Amino acid sequence: MSFSLRGQFLVAMPDMQDDRFANTVIFVCTHSEEEGAMGLVVNKLMPDMHFGDLMAQFNIKVEPEKAEDSIGGYDQPILVGGPVETSRGFVLHTPEENDRENSVSISDDLCLSTTMDVLRSMADGDGPDHALLALGYCGWEPGQLENEIGENGWLTVPSSVDLIFTTPMDERYGKALKNAGIDLAFLSTAAGHA
Repeated sequence: MSFSLRGQFLVAMPDMQDDRFANTVIFVCTHSEEEGAMGLVVNKLMPDMHFGDLMAQFNIKVEPEKAEDSIGGYDQPILVGGPVETSRGFVLHTPEENDRENSVSISDDLCLSTTMDVLRSMADGDGPDHALLALGYCGWEPGQLENEIGENGWLTVPSSVDLIFTTPMDERYGKALKNAGIDLAFLSTAAGHA
């Protein structure tokens, strides 16, 4: 019997030993027994980098007033998506009417793009209604994520578009737990097995 965590959150348990993942919320973009898993951290800012800075690196001209109007993107921060391929960019976004062929639908509410066309459309003010930009990603070999969950490294909780796009960054970890009905003060770090 196979299951997938695609479209769910992974919330780091309070005693997470790996500093790269301490207090993180990861949105799982893909997950299968054969391929493993891939996700993006949605609550860790890349220091001193914003949308305009990223576009300048790609020589993409930003129309500040249009980009501001579309998603507040011109001044939007960039997130640390994870420790793998940290120079590679990912855009997690709401579906568009003119969906790009290079966007992968994750759920009814979310798509993932890795190509420059979505960044160009955002710079022109024609981008998706909501978008999260990240550099790097989190990856797990087949069976690795399941083992980490079994060892009490991660808590799986339903995802929320609101948390991804509108919740303040420093409140996302607590809100992900709260949305799952969990009070951090009562969360045990000991794994239980039935």
